[in-house]
Amino acid sequence: MSDDTIRLAMIGRILRQRWRLLAIVAVMGALIGYGTSLLFPPRYTASASVLLPGQWEERELLTQVDIATSSAVIDRAAAKLGWSDVVGAELRDRVTAKAADGNLIKISGTADSPERAQQLSDQVAQEFVRFAARIAGGSTEPAATGLEALRQKVEETDRRITDLADAADPGRTVESVQARTALEKLRTSLEEAMTRLDQADPASNKTGMVVMGPAPRPTGEAPPTRMQLIVAGALLFFLLAVTGHLVAARMDRRLRTESEIAAALGSALLGTVDVPDERPAHRPEGGGRRAWIRRLLGVDTRWDLPAPQRSGDEAGRRIRYGRVCARIRDLLPAPGRLLVVVPDGDEIARRAAGRLVAEAAGDPSPSSSSRGYPMLRVMQVSVDRPTVPDRDSESGALVVLSAGSWTAEELVGIAEACADGGHEVVGIVVAGTVRARPARSARRPSDHATGALAVRGHATGGSV
Repeated sequence: MSDDTIRLAMIGRILRQRWRLLAIVAVMGALIGYGTSLLFPPRYTASASVLLPGQWEERELLTQVDIATSSAVIDRAAAKLGWSDVVGAELRDRVTAKAADGNLIKISGTADSPERAQQLSDQVAQEFVRFAARIAGGSTEPAATGLEALRQKVEETDRRITDLADAADPGRTVESVQARTALEKLRTSLEEAMTRLDQADPASNKTGMVVMGPAPRPTGEAPPTRMQLIVAGALLFFLLAVTGHLVAARMDRRLRTESEIAAALGSALLGTVDVPDERPAHRPEGGGRRAWIRRLLGVDTRWDLPAPQRSGDEAGRRIRYGRVCARIRDLLPAPGRLLVVVPDGDEIARRAAGRLVAEAAGDPSPSSSSRGYPMLRVMQVSVDRPTVPDRDSESGALVVLSAGSWTAEELVGIAEACADGGHEVVGIVVAGTVRARPARSARRPSDHATGALAVRGHATGGSV
């Protein structure tokens, strides 16, 4: 797993080098969002407001919200609407209510057309007002009728008490005085009971609820609209693609530093060399349909490698190669041959190995007192099943590879293959790409010479 911190620069490289793939993935997400919108018909939402006059506590308003969406109210509204394709149970999922500022209950109804949405919200609001008034006793419903009848009975009883008091012998006997006193106490008790009943009546201090006009007819679809689903699908797939790239980079186990590469191969680093970043104007034909698709999507090149740095001129690069060749010469006890092992598929390492061979062959000024550069022979080794020929006249093996291309297991396999062939890995050279400046005077080795020096390996003990 890579320990590199995810930075904005990494996301920028993904956008620059994978923009074709990201664009295609976003289009696929948009198409899926469009297909999802076809499965769900458009919906429209209308809202009606109900005013609750008087002083209301917050918990009382929440109770009224629950009443507005109760089955008693919704079923009455469904019966009044008379929609044959919708029943009360379905309407409960389409009606919502919430308490707003100013003692307002906003009732919203959702339907498949603006007209139905308006009718639904208006009808539910009206049924809510009727049902709430019936509960509170503030209308001409049976509860209010019973309360009025009770008042009439009390008035009739009061008149009867007056008649009985007048009929009694006023003050002539003790019994008559006691009877009139008892009747007056009964009258007072009835009056107090009616007063308490009036005070406990919610309709006495809170007037009836009022529907604040018909609900406005909706002019647009309720979210999520078709456009919102299309945009959400494109954005979701785009983010998933970027996240997938970041996760893949985080889980990448390829070695990127010289110290890690040297530890995996069990040898010392002799130096790093530069290879100009040469991108051909046209890529070679062939490769089948899969290769064509990879080129179309832009996934035939890696995105997680940093952009090549600008290097010096050709003379500076020749100095680097010359120093590596000098270190190789100092490692060998006597002038001899050295096997240069290059992982198969590592184009940067192959070009660097060809340049090393050219530099070693063009030893500048060997004198009789100093040894010249060793003879180098390039061999490309498959990382899947690495095989290196048995040692013949070579004094060891030099591994040339690019950073960030191979895992520790693959490099350990190459080192073991060299050991099986009797070759000691005397050193490692790491190659990296740079943006080359125009060459001034230094000559460059031809690609034909590099290609001629690159040889693919055979089984252990075979010829090269």
